[in-house]
Amino acid sequence: MSIHLGYSIPINVFGPGLCIAHRGTIVVNKDSRVGENCRIHACTNIGSGRDSILLAPKIGNGVYIGPGAKIFGNIEIADNIAIGANSVVNKSFYEKGISIAGVPAKKINNKGSDGLVVSATKIVSVPASQEVVERAIVTE
Repeated sequence: MSIHLGYSIPINVFGPGLCIAHRGTIVVNKDSRVGENCRIHACTNIGSGRDSILLAPKIGNGVYIGPGAKIFGNIEIADNIAIGANSVVNKSFYEKGISIAGVPAKKINNKGSDGLVVSATKIVSVPASQEVVERAIVTE
């Protein structure tokens, strides 16, 4: 499935609730660790730095990773951070709930991933009698 969709995501890197926005190239180092309820877009790379292939990013819960983001090295990303499209993240960000973007990435505001990532704690089916059958995600 990963070859067909363009993903290279090893087992046990992401926590529960991973949302892959759409198909496309996503490459993740096997030593990376990403928390729960993260949203990731196409053309994203989460990899090791040049110093060691074993030192890969540690990314918190509820992180939004925009299209084309490159995150690499022995760094940490706090919970509820939004990473802008085409950003290059090569240093740690410990402040929770901020937005980062740019090359190299820097803090741009205090909005964070609020509204960009949904905590999928419970999935409820909508009755088939409605015109459009869809799934609603209920957050706690």
